[in-house]
Amino acid sequence: MKKEWALSNDKALLNFSRKYCVTDDEVLESEGFRSVLSHFLRKNKDQYSRTNRLLTDEFKDADTAEKIEELTTIFKLLTVMDSRRIAAAFPQYRNLYEERTEWRHLIEGIYKYWRGLERYGFILEDKGTEGLLVNGGFIDTKTQFDELILNLYRKISNNTSTFKPTVYRQVPAGTNVAMILKEILWPVPTDYAMLSRVEFIKTTVLETPFITYPKRNKRDGLFKEVKTNPLPRMGMNEDHFFCYPAKVGGLLAFIYIHRDFLTHGVSLSNLFELATEAEIAGRKPDLILLFGADNHEEERETIFFDDIENQIMLGVVSHHEAHDYFGYMKKMVLTLHNLVQIKRGHLPIHGAMVQIVLKDGHMANVVIVGDSGAGKSESIEAFRSLAEDHIADMTIIFDDMGTFTLDTDRGITGTGTEIGAFVRLDDLDTGYAFKELDRSIFMNPDKINARLINPVATYREIMQGLPVDICLYANNYQVLQDGENAVKRFADAQEAIAVFRAGRRQAKGTTTEVGETTSYFANPFGPAQKQEETDVLLEDYFHALFEKNVIVGELRTQLGVDGFEKKGPEQAAIDLFGVIRELAEKSCMSHKPQSGCR
Repeated sequence: MKKEWALSNDKALLNFSRKYCVTDDEVLESEGFRSVLSHFLRKNKDQYSRTNRLLTDEFKDADTAEKIEELTTIFKLLTVMDSRRIAAAFPQYRNLYEERTEWRHLIEGIYKYWRGLERYGFILEDKGTEGLLVNGGFIDTKTQFDELILNLYRKISNNTSTFKPTVYRQVPAGTNVAMILKEILWPVPTDYAMLSRVEFIKTTVLETPFITYPKRNKRDGLFKEVKTNPLPRMGMNEDHFFCYPAKVGGLLAFIYIHRDFLTHGVSLSNLFELATEAEIAGRKPDLILLFGADNHEEERETIFFDDIENQIMLGVVSHHEAHDYFGYMKKMVLTLHNLVQIKRGHLPIHGAMVQIVLKDGHMANVVIVGDSGAGKSESIEAFRSLAEDHIADMTIIFDDMGTFTLDTDRGITGTGTEIGAFVRLDDLDTGYAFKELDRSIFMNPDKINARLINPVATYREIMQGLPVDICLYANNYQVLQDGENAVKRFADAQEAIAVFRAGRRQAKGTTTEVGETTSYFANPFGPAQKQEETDVLLEDYFHALFEKNVIVGELRTQLGVDGFEKKGPEQAAIDLFGVIRELAEKSCMSHKPQSGCR
């Protein structure tokens, strides 16, 4: 972004490398401040409100530009004296004191409008730094600007009222997010030349909790394969894009995000490990996602292309309001990852894997497979809360998507793709969100399918590759009878393949699907598009699981049954805990702790 300021789709972008304010006057004279005032005035123009009545009475037939000039002058005065003194010194502003309650209401309205925007500040490394302390720390730079905005508001507000409040609230009034951007050279193929000058996100600072309100809260349909590279027909203003370089499992992904969807790009910080400059420079990525491209048509597109010549798996999500949902970005990235893994002979798993260490020293690596809303993550969280007296440690390997690898010596091992969890709040314990409040990103917390993104593991933990002890399919649609165990074991590989491959579940509102549905191998993100290749892998991997005496079955979570949204995962967790205890009692695990079995 070359301009000092941009406001688009309720997102304010401040280029600190072009303009960094250190005084009140610099803020009030900035392009950004005038732009915020202009948008606020236009928004209130046709409303019969206190704000509009005050502006109409005060400025009569003045146009927007004239109102902005007058308001800026008044706000400058309010930074150095109160409304009583201003009215005495400047008769034309006597209403500032006489109508100070209405003026205070106007100031609160402007401030609320500003804070209602998502506010992003960034610095271009190795670029001009006008007004910016070159030797100052990046976090200090953000903090000083944030304090400047908050203090400016307080001066103007207090001087309007002519009294000081007794309670001060340290709310984030400046930027929600700050980023260091940098142009990094990598071997760009000819068809990808349009991406060559987009800056990479090098460092991110988040004000958490970060609460956002995307225009959608559901995902729809499958990602479709195309047979020719779609980039040459796509439109893209490079100045409107940012690149988040992500480590997705063992693959490198360049995720290009249009500024209108920057919410989702920033949210990647809690989900995928940000690749370092050393890991990017001079290297061609395995995956590229262009999110927010202009396809020059009104039609929505969510497509991928296997660029065999350049060895890049490419995904494109077009610029459309319907795609303003984090699930499109996350799942497209994971689809590209899974397609590469299938080509390499690895089996993508849509589910959750956790390593559980009991207080007696025994371990179990548990995998729960299921499509969105099946209850895999919810069962693990219920397991965590119910079994605190028996568990010494829990390490999440993956929370949504992972990969099985066939290891000759160790059997089937699992690795993860994400360091965070994209969790559906509706089905979690009511206290969970508050426990994770301090570092979380919330999306549409007031709506059905509200989501929380929070970090749950380190990159080293998800990539260590652990052998699988228990592999269960999350059955969320069958009700348990009295005394029935939530864990049902399969007799052989063919019985297991039939259930896992069918991918049955009761839809829970995470997509536009309703009722009982099926999805191939519970994984619409790669395996569903490559069913023939995945069928071969299912035969190989499930026979290997049984040959290695892994417990394979289904876990009836009842999450899709009305009235069992909480009780179902809790019962599943209790019965799963019993299976782990039984496994520990029968024999020591081959990957037991050094202290040995007890």
